[in-house]
Amino acid sequence: MDSDPSASYERSWNSLCNAVDLTGIFDSEYHQPHSQCMPNTRVALRKRITRVLDQRDRTNVWLNGLAGVGKTSIAFTIAKEMIAAKRLVCTFFFSHKHSSKVDAIIPTIAYQLALAFPHIQDTIVLAIKNDKMLLSAGKSRVDQIRELVIKPLQTLKDLNNPHPSEFHGEPYAIIIDALDECLSSEEAARLVMLLTDALACLDLPFIHLIFTSRPEAHIRTAMSSSVYEILLTTRNENTIQDVRFFLRTSLDKTQTSRPAVFGQPPIPWPSEDEFETLAFRAGGLFVYAAMATNFISAAGHHPQERLDLLLREKSTVGADIDQLYRQIIGTSEDPLAHCRMLASIIHLLYPLSLAQLQELFQVDQASLAVMLEVFSPVILNDGVGNVEIYHASLRDFMSDPRRSKQYHVEYVHVHEHLACCCLDFLVQHDLTWPPHGYYLEMPYAFKAWDAHLFMAYSSSKLRKLLALFAKKTPPDWLQTLNNSHALVIAFSTLRRARRICLSLRWIRGPLDIVVTWHLHKGSREIEKHSKKLRRDQPPIIADTTPEPD
Repeated sequence: MDSDPSASYERSWNSLCNAVDLTGIFDSEYHQPHSQCMPNTRVALRKRITRVLDQRDRTNVWLNGLAGVGKTSIAFTIAKEMIAAKRLVCTFFFSHKHSSKVDAIIPTIAYQLALAFPHIQDTIVLAIKNDKMLLSAGKSRVDQIRELVIKPLQTLKDLNNPHPSEFHGEPYAIIIDALDECLSSEEAARLVMLLTDALACLDLPFIHLIFTSRPEAHIRTAMSSSVYEILLTTRNENTIQDVRFFLRTSLDKTQTSRPAVFGQPPIPWPSEDEFETLAFRAGGLFVYAAMATNFISAAGHHPQERLDLLLREKSTVGADIDQLYRQIIGTSEDPLAHCRMLASIIHLLYPLSLAQLQELFQVDQASLAVMLEVFSPVILNDGVGNVEIYHASLRDFMSDPRRSKQYHVEYVHVHEHLACCCLDFLVQHDLTWPPHGYYLEMPYAFKAWDAHLFMAYSSSKLRKLLALFAKKTPPDWLQTLNNSHALVIAFSTLRRARRICLSLRWIRGPLDIVVTWHLHKGSREIEKHSKKLRRDQPPIIADTTPEPD
């Protein structure tokens, strides 16, 4: 029996907080700048969704459509409206920018439940206290939902609930955005079924689920037959008019913000023909309109010249995002080198800040700077936060040779470039951390070199760098690393690299055997050093920062 109930309560609550993925919460700082509908747009659509959410039943909503039609902006706007009405239970916004882990979804929902309804926090904490493994990645999702979601919510409809103000009888909403962006098809379908089945219980408050995704077949199969489906298309007349309004408002803002170019008061711009051509090309794609206006209004360029570049190439198809991407890339003086750099940023294991990218691409810093400037319409980079692509459709475009055409960079060559950058950094830098250093403080190259090596084309450049690394770096690590966590990472990455070098796709001659031997020797010596360090050092509090997949 616990001698200090308050301490036990605090430990259980803290364990839940540590399991939360803050990137999934819709208004998290990780989602800055927040994507939302411009005022006076998507009005009819939002009213359709609100009518469903006002119903006292268990109808769920599935908002689906192709990439770029504005699903996330709509979901965010609905979330803001629901939170203002005190009817938002929780959200989980998946994003290519933040690789959300499936095992964090239910704990993140439970955490938000406890904040939305403080009375049920005790029930959630008690469940965690009674089952120490409830938050573990291997725990049954069915058990997690039952203990962390269903049972706590059931207390809100209990006639003996001493806090009736927490449940005022109005329907609530849970919003899960971009199901298809981070989860596998099986995980996405299972999550839909688990949540819809769980919230269908008659003894729970009325809670509507809102899902957004592309119209994927596996997600459609998982949806119940009673789901209220809203298909967003680029041909919908209301959507097209909203995109036109967005374009006109954005261009007017560019015009008034550049008095040196357009005068004061500003001259009429653009011409009606130019606007109609641009609006036709945008069609019903908000992402096209957003990136086109980003391109036109880029600092250091004349807006009319940028507009002329976009309109120069003939187009008979509206909403052609591929043509826009090719036009933006075509403004580069070295498109192939810059596309390799762009593809490298897209295929990082997790996003990096500008300073971290400069550290990783130390040999290519000049190319990185030019690329970020040229591709600024499609890349988010404020110099402080992480450098990320503007929209997931760019990842799809760059990954498909039929779409990116002459600008396509093969997946294996992207990882070859990243592996070379990582190894070059590790060969040139001595790594040191204090005994209590944290995972996030460790350079990206140290944590990710083996993952990129695994997916890379085994070029002669990569082989030479790996041979140099295998001979020089592990002995250096023995002298400089005195952090047990860092040594564990060093051991696991070397061991994985050894397995890669023993594979049939890698071995070509005796030199490869020598490299493998150096990696094997390094991993064994680091393993011994790590065990000795753990014996000699007093126990320390473990770093709970989640490692990337």
